[in-house]
Amino acid sequence: MRVLAVDTSGPTVGVALLEGDRLLFECSLTHKRTHSVWLMPAIEQALSQTERQIEDIDLFAAVVGPGSFTGVRIGVTTVKSLAQAMGKPCIGVNALEALAAGTGDFSGAVCPLLDARAGQVYAAAFEAGCRLLADAALPLPDFLEQAAGLAMPLLFVGDGAPTYAEAILERFGDKARMAPAHLCGLRAGAAAVLAQQAAPLAVSYNALLPLYLRAPQAERERAAKRGESL
Repeated sequence: MRVLAVDTSGPTVGVALLEGDRLLFECSLTHKRTHSVWLMPAIEQALSQTERQIEDIDLFAAVVGPGSFTGVRIGVTTVKSLAQAMGKPCIGVNALEALAAGTGDFSGAVCPLLDARAGQVYAAAFEAGCRLLADAALPLPDFLEQAAGLAMPLLFVGDGAPTYAEAILERFGDKARMAPAHLCGLRAGAAAVLAQQAAPLAVSYNALLPLYLRAPQAERERAAKRGESL
């Protein structure tokens, strides 16, 4: 099976091409321009450098969130369009699961942490691929309180890890570790592997949906003006 996976859910554009148990291509681009500028050229590079055609792809995968609302839409829309054009199935990959999977073996809990702005984080916890804490959008102190109940070492990954490293280390001391830079970000290769493993759950292009843990900022601002909560 050949899997093409893309990630635009955060600050990095990632593309990977997995063929069976071989990762043929993986790239990661971090920049300040919109992901839509770089995503298709990166996909084209993946195909040209591996001497594959878009018709050769069996499964298209997109990291569907949680993450940047605009970024997630770019990746999901691109994958839906490719899957529709090729008449192939597609599948969504959870960003927090992919972050945890990209760290390799760790004797303890892997805590993916994404900066959700407005004083909140997207977070969860996994041990050996098994979920310990559910995905949530919540204030950092609330997540750290949940993580304190895990009686094991904690490895923090994702863009929220360096952002909140001081608060994390102050709370947990030697119990907490920060992933090194090359393992801290979401790897498209990890998303491709997860997509391949979940291939029986693949869907038609029109059933691929983003994963949002909270309403977009514009909706939250409108609700706040009306005195409502989301």
